[in-house]
Amino acid sequence: MLQPLGHLLRACHPLPSAVVTALVGALAVAWGRGPAGVLLVVLAVLSGQLAVGWCNDAVDADRDRLAGRSDKPGATGAVSRRATASAATAAGLACVPLSLASGLLAGTVHLAGVLGALAYDLGVKATAWSWLPYAIGFAALPSFVVLGLPGTPAPAWWLIGAGALLGVGVHGANVLPDLGDDAATGVRGLPHRLGAAGTRLLSVGGLTAAVALLVIAPPGTPSAFDVLALAGVVALGVLGVRPGLRPGDRGAFRATIAAAAVAVMLLMTLPAPTG
Repeated sequence: MLQPLGHLLRACHPLPSAVVTALVGALAVAWGRGPAGVLLVVLAVLSGQLAVGWCNDAVDADRDRLAGRSDKPGATGAVSRRATASAATAAGLACVPLSLASGLLAGTVHLAGVLGALAYDLGVKATAWSWLPYAIGFAALPSFVVLGLPGTPAPAWWLIGAGALLGVGVHGANVLPDLGDDAATGVRGLPHRLGAAGTRLLSVGGLTAAVALLVIAPPGTPSAFDVLALAGVVALGVLGVRPGLRPGDRGAFRATIAAAAVAVMLLMTLPAPTG
C-alpha cells in the first residue's frame, strides 16, 4: 500500500509543487492573511499544483516511456495512467472550493491559472503558445493572494507583469533539458522552435526582467538588497542555462526555483502590492 502511494506522490512533480506552494504561502503571511487565510491559500495552491502535476504524468506517460524517462513513475509502469488521472481529477475538484474560499474574484483568478496549466498539459505545450499558460499561471498566484485580502484590493500592474515574466522564464528553463526528447516525440512548443540558444535567452531574459520590474517599479528607491538580488538572479540565470549542460540536466530548473525564491523575498519586503 505504501509503495504505490509513494510512486503516486513522485508522479505529482513534488519539488516544484512544494516550492510553489511554500512561496505563495509565505506571501500570504507577509501580506497579512491570518492563520485561517494562509491555510486556505496553501491548500488551494497545493491542490492546483497536484492536479497539474498528476495530469502531466497521465497525459505524457506514453511519450515519457518512449523517451526512456526512468524518473517518471508513469513511464516505468510503477503507477498506472488511470491512477494519476484519477488523482488529478480529485485534486482539481478540491481546488475549486478551496480557491473560492478566499473570495469569488480571488478564487476565479487562481482557477484560471490552474486551468491554463492543465491546458498546457493537454496540448498547448506542443504549440507556439506554450509560454502563455506559464505567464497566466505565475501572474495569477500573487494576484490570488492580493485579491483575497480584506476589501479585495486590485494587484499592482507590476506585480502581474513580474509574475508573467517569471512564468516565461520558468517555462524556458523547465523545457531546456528535454528539448531533444520532446522533439523526438512530436512536441514543438516555443522553446523547441527557438532552439537551445534561443531558449536560454528566453529563460534568462524572463527571470531577469521579472526581478528588475520588482526592483524598479514599486514606489520608493531600490535598496542595496534589491540591487544585490537582481545581480544574484542574473548570475543564477546564466549558471542555470549555460551552454554545455548534459541532456536531462535539471540545473536550469533548480536555478529558476532559486530565482523565484529571490523574487518572493523581494515581495515580502513590500506591503501588499495593490494598484
